[in-house]
Amino acid sequence: MANEPLKADFPMTRYRLAIFDFDGTLVDSLPWFRTSLQETIARFDLAPVSPEELEAMRGLSARDIMARLKVSMWQLPAIVSDMRKRKLAAAGETPLFAGIPAMLADLQRLGIELAIVSSDSEASVRLVLGPTASLITRFDCGAAVFGKHWKFRRVARKLGAKATEAICIGDEIRDIEAADAAGMDSGAVAWGYALPAALQSAGPTHFFKSIDEITQRLVLAR
Repeated sequence: MANEPLKADFPMTRYRLAIFDFDGTLVDSLPWFRTSLQETIARFDLAPVSPEELEAMRGLSARDIMARLKVSMWQLPAIVSDMRKRKLAAAGETPLFAGIPAMLADLQRLGIELAIVSSDSEASVRLVLGPTASLITRFDCGAAVFGKHWKFRRVARKLGAKATEAICIGDEIRDIEAADAAGMDSGAVAWGYALPAALQSAGPTHFFKSIDEITQRLVLAR
């Protein structure tokens, strides 16, 4: 069972640190995002998209999405700030994916330190995690859309882990790119924002088709 204690002779992974993205990786926020994006488009007078176009955009990089919506760099901070506020207000309506608390607990029992790097506010992340927040060693929230690699490096430095001992797990192409820029391995999940085919094309170190597979693959990684 996923929530049973791991056996004492359970093989160890080579990773000392697992850095997780939050939205779409640990929490099922895609339904919220679909609605919120339409509100953002109206509020900031961005290029409109149909529901069908929105689904197709899940195969694009963050820069390509910005270009499609005609988001200028000067607008980006205001848009991100607005979405963080609305995300905090909706925190009680965005549940963790089933199996996330057990998976994080298993990784912690293996001796892997856990961190979360997210563009969300720490208050929002902690509210959604609830008691599961106690499993996380470090939070580094409020990440810029294109600045995650600096936060990955800072988290590793603060926790005394080398880049080669860390893996960054997320659901977007930019998470893979940020891990590469930080000199770390990457893990892409199939259940988040970006389409699986787009993530696989970006070349992550690991591609996870299920939550259980995260623990299995990290343990088997050598």
